[in-house]
Amino acid sequence: MLLGLGRRILLSSSVTGVIPKTQFALSNPARLRFVTRLTVKPAIYRTVTASTSNRTQVSSTMPEKRPFERLPTDVSPVNYGLSLKPDLIDFTFEGKLEATVEVTHTTNQIVMNCADIDIITASFVPEGGEEINATGFNYQNEDEKVTLSFPSALQKGSGTLKIDFVGELNDKMKGFYRSKYAIPSGEIRYAAVTQFEATDARRAFPCWDEPAIKATFDITLIVPKDRTALSNMNVIDRKPCPDDENLSEVKFARTPIMSTYLVAFVVGEYDYVETKSSDGVIVRVYTPIGKGEQGRFALEVAAKTLPFYKDYFNVPYPLPKIDLIAIADFAAGAMENWGLVTYRETALLIDPKNSCSSSRQWVALVVGHELAHQWFGNLVTMEWWTHLWLNEGFASWIEYLCVDHCFPEYDIWTQFVSADYTRALDLDALDNSHPIEVNVGHPSEVDEIFDAISYSKGASVIRMLHDYIGDEDFRKGMNAYLLKFQNKNASTEDLWDCLEQFSGKPIAAVMNSWTKQMGFPIILVEQEQQGDDRVLKLSQKKFCASGPYSGDECHKWMVPISICTSDAPTCIKMNVLLDCAEVTITVKNVAPDQWVKINPGTVGFYRIQYSSTMLESLIPGIRDLTLLPVDRLGLQNDLFSLARAGMISTVEVLKVMEAFVNEPNYTVWSDLSCNLGILSTLLANNDYHEEIQEFIRDLFTPIGQKLGWDTKPGEGHLDALLRGLVLGKLGKAGHKPTLEEARRRFREHVDGKQILPADLRSPVYLTVLKHGDSATLDTMLKLHKQADMQEERNRIERVLGAIAAPDLIQKVLSFALSEEVRPQDTVSVIGGVAGSSKHGRKAAWKFVRDNWEELHNRYQGGFLISRLIKLSVDGFAVEKMAAEVKSFFESHPAPAAERTIQQCCENILLNAAWLKRDSELIHEYLLQRKAPPAAKV
Repeated sequence: MLLGLGRRILLSSSVTGVIPKTQFALSNPARLRFVTRLTVKPAIYRTVTASTSNRTQVSSTMPEKRPFERLPTDVSPVNYGLSLKPDLIDFTFEGKLEATVEVTHTTNQIVMNCADIDIITASFVPEGGEEINATGFNYQNEDEKVTLSFPSALQKGSGTLKIDFVGELNDKMKGFYRSKYAIPSGEIRYAAVTQFEATDARRAFPCWDEPAIKATFDITLIVPKDRTALSNMNVIDRKPCPDDENLSEVKFARTPIMSTYLVAFVVGEYDYVETKSSDGVIVRVYTPIGKGEQGRFALEVAAKTLPFYKDYFNVPYPLPKIDLIAIADFAAGAMENWGLVTYRETALLIDPKNSCSSSRQWVALVVGHELAHQWFGNLVTMEWWTHLWLNEGFASWIEYLCVDHCFPEYDIWTQFVSADYTRALDLDALDNSHPIEVNVGHPSEVDEIFDAISYSKGASVIRMLHDYIGDEDFRKGMNAYLLKFQNKNASTEDLWDCLEQFSGKPIAAVMNSWTKQMGFPIILVEQEQQGDDRVLKLSQKKFCASGPYSGDECHKWMVPISICTSDAPTCIKMNVLLDCAEVTITVKNVAPDQWVKINPGTVGFYRIQYSSTMLESLIPGIRDLTLLPVDRLGLQNDLFSLARAGMISTVEVLKVMEAFVNEPNYTVWSDLSCNLGILSTLLANNDYHEEIQEFIRDLFTPIGQKLGWDTKPGEGHLDALLRGLVLGKLGKAGHKPTLEEARRRFREHVDGKQILPADLRSPVYLTVLKHGDSATLDTMLKLHKQADMQEERNRIERVLGAIAAPDLIQKVLSFALSEEVRPQDTVSVIGGVAGSSKHGRKAAWKFVRDNWEELHNRYQGGFLISRLIKLSVDGFAVEKMAAEVKSFFESHPAPAAERTIQQCCENILLNAAWLKRDSELIHEYLLQRKAPPAAKV
């Protein structure tokens, strides 16, 4: 599953429907809500075990884990025969389950997972024996389980478990849910779709909903005859339903043995485009009606990607087909259901005329991520959610390898450093981070680890591991792992064993230091010239966002360190495995005037602090571009983090940033832009906003003038990304020529005289809104209403918060909760307001508090609530705000976001300390650099 955290704001909410919200509350669901429509045998008794655990406060440390037991192993499924009949009008569904099971220990009860489902009848038929009716269903709501009780013992051996049940097509974007869409005529309709990872298959049918309990599935869907029905496998039979001529019965081929969280089905109206990959797999991309051509780009990427992974893993794709489908209302970025991958529209659809370059790149990455899971996750599955990081971290790494293969012109590995690597470092430097590998028990704990540590730190340490092993041995180890555990489950240690076998290196020892303990090291580097050689002293300490680590615990990592010199910046001069607190090494044949660089390629997952003389020698490499782009980026990013931690002055970082005036690389500028945005947000708290804007204008104007507004012959993907970034930065910073040109182009776009190219729309929209009035906002909202593409609507939604006037900010916040915004996109509208200005942040936080009940009802129990909270409060820099945030969530608990709340409070305190420590020095420097020479004396 791809969340899209940070890279693109692609996190969403659930769907707002016409059914009263109280009917769909997740706590203590009304188990008998559908029984009025069905007859229940009077012999059945029903009991509901109430919640016994009720966390009511958010503390400064993580609460004790709730008691949890995995399902008993005395009865296990072999095959699920599952028939579902969704009602797209009443938003309910009826289901029949006939599961072939194996009883391994005599028992008179069967315990399964079940949530928000009413079981009507249940029975067990032993092989060759008499049917035994269940006499009771005991629902344990808190643990999402049901116990089926039988009047006599079920004997060891095979049998069939039969269950009739009903459920709801909910509006929570999990389980079997409804997704709202409009057909070309404008009529609103609903599709029935699924999202089961991590623990929501149990909302669609009673099952053994644990990744290690694999079985095959025979799925039948009973659907309106004019609707498309899809599942993991190909259709083997479609015929009219004997009970109702308006319905069709659609049967699908039996799946391979697989986990429940990877099962999927979709019922709706779609067009599709189709091709066959070079290795014979039928590939289809399903789109909204009338938008089939917008599936072409993803189809091309998928058709290239399947053979790439087949060759890389040396294991063929095991299913006859793969479908990629765009879902209107979807919580994550995408989900890797085996053979039926579901996507947000913005993560799959590309309009050649109206999609920007960043959207094309995003679609390529998401397709690469989800198709990697078809092997790594689906064919071989993690044994338990503790190993989720390996599933997601691996896919988050190899998606870049795949895109680099398909689109080498994207320079995607440099972008990885800015998009994933540095973001993971920032989060993992907090006291409230967590190890990559987290022991997960209760299902409620799973959602919290779908975060940048599991995805981005996971991807970063796998990238480091791949570099440490070498590609050839890495691929051999991967192939052995997939063959050994195909159709089975595996743990992190199983992969380490296979990689160790082929590399001959201590993989488990190295990697355990990165996955089982929180955080990462800072490598301190000192040098001394001895004749023709350079002697380096390397030492490691835990890096903390709050400053030098002062705890008692002795942290140590096994750190693969590589070294290069200015003599050959692209060649590794030396490799060393730092497995102790410090080491002294000699790099041969390094002249006194040459620089030495640690971690070339920015592959090792650590920060670096050079001695002052070493740093001074590296700065010219930024100006003259002799340092590689990824190393220029990494050097600046390390210095920025050291400044935030109080280990160097922020003024020193600003001086280094000025050395980037000749920088040509998009990703380097992107990271600079991000860090200057953080600094700008910080200084707005002290009313030094204008001074930092002037610094931004000075830094970005030369590259802006060089690029201009219009595409030049010979330009490519990265030039388009850079132009949009630079013009947006200049426009937001109030650069007058940029503002005037943006307003002119915006008027022509609105009047239909000259439509803006897709790559210029975000920067132009942002610029005119930032310096706009109520008429500008009204025009933008009109464009939003007229937009046919979800990408264009999202583009507008993300920048609406840039409007400055307080009354207009309130209008944008109200718009966020209106029917005009798909509920999954509300978070990015509120986040846009919070990130735009000091006033916007206060207004957004008040809006979240005032509308908490509605927002929490939409997002509860998932990672979406965490995203909302983070975007709303992370930018504050006043100590009392940390107390206010903590106090609010003590009285308004959000269990799924407890760790995020603590991280936000920590970030607010870090911002406050940074502001107090450095703001006056920064202000003095910004004033001094613009003063006439005489005034500087």
